[in-house]
Amino acid sequence: MADVESKLRRHITPVPDADPFLRSVSSEAPAVVGYLASFVMTAIATFVAIGIDSGMTIPNVSLVFVVPVIIAGVAFGPGPSLSSALLGALAYNFFLTEPRFTLVVDDPANIWAICLLFVVGLIVSGVAYTSRRRATDAALLRRQATLLQGYSRDVAAADNTNTIVSITSQALAALFQVPVVVMLVTEDNVVSVNRVGDAELKEAELEAARSSLETGTVARAGVYPTLASRFDFWPVAAAVGQGAVIGLAFDPDNRPSAPDTLVDIVGSVLALALYRQHFRVSRDAHPAG
Repeated sequence: MADVESKLRRHITPVPDADPFLRSVSSEAPAVVGYLASFVMTAIATFVAIGIDSGMTIPNVSLVFVVPVIIAGVAFGPGPSLSSALLGALAYNFFLTEPRFTLVVDDPANIWAICLLFVVGLIVSGVAYTSRRRATDAALLRRQATLLQGYSRDVAAADNTNTIVSITSQALAALFQVPVVVMLVTEDNVVSVNRVGDAELKEAELEAARSSLETGTVARAGVYPTLASRFDFWPVAAAVGQGAVIGLAFDPDNRPSAPDTLVDIVGSVLALALYRQHFRVSRDAHPAG
């Protein structure tokens, strides 16, 4: 059992959420960091643009201000990226259009140039943010696929029910990063409870788990009749007279949009593993002839 679980821990080592450049800034960083970074990058772009403008005549020097917009959009999201677009347009107006060091614009052509710079910034911000989201979503799907492959392989190698349930709990905790409980029920009696994280169950939650298994429906936390439960429960039908219940304690403010697909996959694998184990035990207890 220890060997199998150690292999599972290797499988559930966090997979990078995206490419190295995207991971340069943690997605959990405070929002103020992104806005501060966008300000600093725009300031650097301003110095670069002024240096270029003072040394040579380049008609498209304003494009220098697009670079911070792209970086902010990819690394921090739409808010800081839009901030870079606005700051870039203002900096270009203040430092590089006549009359300089004022926001007044004499030449109508410069007004169009400033507006165009801001519009380009908006477009680039949207494209960069969309690309970032797609890369993050693709990385998440790769991580989930890797975890599910490792889970299926390790469950197939497990040789007893406790190991199967333990591996299942760890896999669910790795997939959703929330407290997990997996309960085995035989003839309406809870015979095993495996927990990962802060997964202490109240009596009301135990009743909700039994009800979920009896009715064959998902019991949502905070929804009647399980108002007092902080766990969502999914029933898993295994061998005759035996079943399991998967419980996940999601943060109410950070619930995944569609957890059912992943839970159903894990539940199906768990049901097959429990049925196989039940058949194996029955065969060993009643050997042929």
